[in-house]
Amino acid sequence: MRVHIATDHAAFELKNYLVQRLEEAGHEVVDHGAHEYVATDDYPGYVIPCAEAVVAEGTLGIVLGGSGNGEQIAANKVRGVRAALAYNPEIAKLSRQHNDANILSLGGRMQSLEEAWAMVETFLDTPFSGDERHQRRIDQIAQYEA
Repeated sequence: MRVHIATDHAAFELKNYLVQRLEEAGHEVVDHGAHEYVATDDYPGYVIPCAEAVVAEGTLGIVLGGSGNGEQIAANKVRGVRAALAYNPEIAKLSRQHNDANILSLGGRMQSLEEAWAMVETFLDTPFSGDERHQRRIDQIAQYEA
């Protein structure tokens, strides 16, 4: 699967770890940066192009920051994005099953590397349920967005 990923300085180590794990798992990773650690960089410049690519390609993405909150907000400004902030694998799973989330947001300072990988694996491996009630709600959000 092709997976887009982006972060600023706050989750630089986590991004590099996840890129390696994703590639080891056979995924094609598109890294939108940051490509070097710069303590004063800003996440919108990385997250928004990542989110745009996810929508354009109809694939999945991961955005990272210190808490993941700002990155989720920035990603959700891109039309067609449904970014979910997760803090455990169950939330990552439900974001796919119920919300058909196409971007997972994680905080680089909120969990261990292995815990983050567990959420990413769950997110990527979980399909949207397709249940009518969930699709109806997603359609309502998309209608408002348009």
